[in-house]
Amino acid sequence: MDSPQLPSLADLLATARVVALPLRQTFRRIDVREALLLEGPNGWTEFSPFVEYDDTEAAAWLAGAIDFGWAPAVASVRDSIRVNATLPAVTPGRVAGILARFPGCRTVKVKVAEPGQVLADDVARVAEARSVLGPEGRIRVDANGGWNVDEAEHAIHALARFDLEYVEQPCASVEELAELRTRVKYMGIPIAADESVRKASDPLAVARAGAADLLVIKAQPLGGITAALDVVRAAGLPAVVSSALDTSVGISMGLHLAAAIDELEYDCGLATSALLAADVTTDPLLPVAGAIPVRRVRPDSHLLDTHAASPERTGWWLDRLSRTYALL
Repeated sequence: MDSPQLPSLADLLATARVVALPLRQTFRRIDVREALLLEGPNGWTEFSPFVEYDDTEAAAWLAGAIDFGWAPAVASVRDSIRVNATLPAVTPGRVAGILARFPGCRTVKVKVAEPGQVLADDVARVAEARSVLGPEGRIRVDANGGWNVDEAEHAIHALARFDLEYVEQPCASVEELAELRTRVKYMGIPIAADESVRKASDPLAVARAGAADLLVIKAQPLGGITAALDVVRAAGLPAVVSSALDTSVGISMGLHLAAAIDELEYDCGLATSALLAADVTTDPLLPVAGAIPVRRVRPDSHLLDTHAASPERTGWWLDRLSRTYALL
C-alpha cells in the first residue's frame, strides 16, 4: 500500500479498541481471541494477526484492516454467502452439539492432525460428522500442514470413505503439496492450499507449481480485499473465502471479499463467530439457513467495554500497531 493512501498512525490510534473474547472451546490452542478494532471512514475494521506472528507478517494484516476501513469499496456480485460449519478437534460425543450452532449449514470443515492426537481420533470425528450431516452433507478436513507426505497419503486413504469434498493444507510446503497431489489424484479428492497462500512471500507459487486444486483465501493476511481478489484472479483456481477466528467485524471483511468473487462454488469458512462465547456486537454475523448476509458491523460500545483487554494486553497491541504501521 502506498504511503499517500495511508491514514496517519494518530488516526488509527484515536479509535483503536482492543478486545479479548472467550471461545466456547479451545481452537488452534487458543482459549481467548484478542483483536484490535479501528474505525475508518468506511466503518469499523479489524487488525487481528495471531499473537505469535512477527511484525513483518502482521503488517499485511494491518494493510488489510486499513483497506477495509479506508479504501474504496469493491463491487459485489451477491448479497449473501453460504458458509460451512467448523468443527474443532473434539471427541465424537461433542460433534452434534457443536454442529447445532451452525443452523442450515450443509458443509462442515473438520479439524484433523491436532497435536497430541492420532489418526484414529480424526477418523472417529469425521465419521461422527458424516453421521450427523447425513449422506448429502459435505465434509472437508483441515490439517493446517500437520502431516508429512506419507502421513497425509495414509490419512486421506483412511478418510476417503467419508466422501471428502477436499483436504485443506495437508502438508506444510508447496513441494509436499505438489507431491501429495500427484499421489492421490487418482482418488479424485481435491487438495486445497491455505497457509501456502496466506503465509507465503509469493501467494501464487502454489498455483504455478500445480500443488493445489483450489485456494483458501483470507482478506486480512493477504493485505485486504483488493489484494486478495488479485490473487484469486491471477491464480485461476476456485477459491474458498475463510476467516481467522475473527470478531464479527473481521467476518464482515471476509463476507465483502466473498461477495466480490465472480465464481464462488464452495461454501465459505465465515461462520466462525459461532465458536466465540462473546462478540463485539449484539447482532453477530451468524449463519441462518446456512448463509450469512453481507453487511458491515458496528461494535456495541457496552460490549467493547465489557470485553476490553487488560491494560497490559491493550498496550501490547497498540505497540504492535505502531511497529507494523512503520513497515507499510
